[in-house]
Amino acid sequence: MGNTINPLSPLVSVIIPCYNHGKYLSKAIDSVIQQSYSHHEIIVVDDGSVDNTKSVCCKYPMVKYVHQENEGLSAARNMGIKHANGDYLVFLDADDWLLSQALEINLQYLKSNVNAAFVSGGHKLFYEPEDKSWPIQLEVTAHHYCNLLERNYIGMHATVMYRHWVFNSFYFNTSLRYCEDYDLFLKITRLHPVIHHTGLIAVYRLHQNNMSLNYTGMLNSALLVLSFQKNNLTDKAAKISYEKGLENWKTYYSEKIYDHLIDQLYKEDGKIDKQELKTLKSNHIVLFNKFQKTRLEAKYSKNWLLNILRKLYQKIKKKPKLPLVGKVNLGSLNRTQPFSSEFGYDRGGPIDRYYIENFLKESSPSIKGRVLEIGDNSYTLKFGGNKVTKSDILHIDDSNEQATFIGDLSNAPHIPSNTFDCIVLTQTLHLIYDFKGAIETCHRLLKQGGTLLITVPGISHIAQDEWGKYWLWSFTDASMQRIMGEHFAEDKISIKTYGNVLVASAFLYGMGLLEIKKEQLDQHDPHYQLTITVRAIK
Repeated sequence: MGNTINPLSPLVSVIIPCYNHGKYLSKAIDSVIQQSYSHHEIIVVDDGSVDNTKSVCCKYPMVKYVHQENEGLSAARNMGIKHANGDYLVFLDADDWLLSQALEINLQYLKSNVNAAFVSGGHKLFYEPEDKSWPIQLEVTAHHYCNLLERNYIGMHATVMYRHWVFNSFYFNTSLRYCEDYDLFLKITRLHPVIHHTGLIAVYRLHQNNMSLNYTGMLNSALLVLSFQKNNLTDKAAKISYEKGLENWKTYYSEKIYDHLIDQLYKEDGKIDKQELKTLKSNHIVLFNKFQKTRLEAKYSKNWLLNILRKLYQKIKKKPKLPLVGKVNLGSLNRTQPFSSEFGYDRGGPIDRYYIENFLKESSPSIKGRVLEIGDNSYTLKFGGNKVTKSDILHIDDSNEQATFIGDLSNAPHIPSNTFDCIVLTQTLHLIYDFKGAIETCHRLLKQGGTLLITVPGISHIAQDEWGKYWLWSFTDASMQRIMGEHFAEDKISIKTYGNVLVASAFLYGMGLLEIKKEQLDQHDPHYQLTITVRAIK
């Protein structure tokens, strides 16, 4: 059934497994009902709940209610698949919710990429006690299997939309209590192409009962899931990614466990989770020894309470005094190696994406008609939406199946002049040797009145991946003004800069968006240009 797709109005099945999350369930169901894409069905699988889950479902006549004895999350999802009639499937946990255009956005990607088994996107973290949210938008455009071996970049299952035929061959492993989605992602991406984009699809609610807060269980399951792939590593790249994944998972969750143990240490009873301590010892001996040292100091220091209060005081001080010369406390920055060499992808997403996507959001009215984007069309679809009548992709590599044009932007005579209403060129100009030729080409390709949207890096480290060998330039607002002025009228050029010394330093150290406060991101200092944006009209 899943192989038969109605191209006009395909049905999307949204499966909501629920175990004693009745208090959250209405929010999840309402988020599906309120979707901009309305051709969907809602299936709630009650996994033996003893709360008000069934009575909540009874309030929604359109909901298909399925009850089973308590068998776990994987079994509930598998049950939902059996009852699904849709061409596409989405799995939404009962304590989370979809954003209003979630189904529409993901459908657009799957319609444009007919061979993809699934599409995944970005999400928001919602901190329940503080009532605050923060976006997680990791950018992965290729080598999905290897990238997943290194880390679960998808992050939230509800951002994934599957083609129904996937589940003719795959299922959720019922022996896994944690990381069952990660296991499925690896199995699929090893054999089928998939898509990932940075558009925000769903919201992940953080509360005290989240399964993901069981750090020992999550770490052991992640390592187990990775071990399932060990015999499938047929090439060198996959083997390297596998080893990186082992290290990344151990480091990530060991740091979580260490922080949790420290919190326990300074509580009134001072009881330590022995299982967590054992897990830390077996996976990260350095952090284990560090904790044992701290534990010893806390036990025997006469002033341990005073030390705690002093630390708390340092955290809440709003206006620290400017340190004297030679008295700067470098703290975590006292190192010559970055925290991450992946631009913060592994720590909550790149900081510069905050400025890039805000710029494109502001420029969204201009992303319309026929649009050309360099590399892929993720931003075109995200910020153009229904305003885009035709989406084209220019890529230098002829192996890119999505590209409608192949070639170098600085020399592309095969692309007709006066063709595009908008061109999107983000974080690419510094990779082109003849960048002036690229701007000249963009001007030629634009229709009269068309808009060119550009972002370029200012302060940045050099990429270590395949783009490192092409990283030739960095720019300033002054250089971009002169470059653009060679082809565009001065009054048709708008250039802005973003960043400050803290943000620039954090970016160089590889920190992620979650680690920087919004008010810090929004502080502008033109002397520390992390990102430069350009809007030019022909």
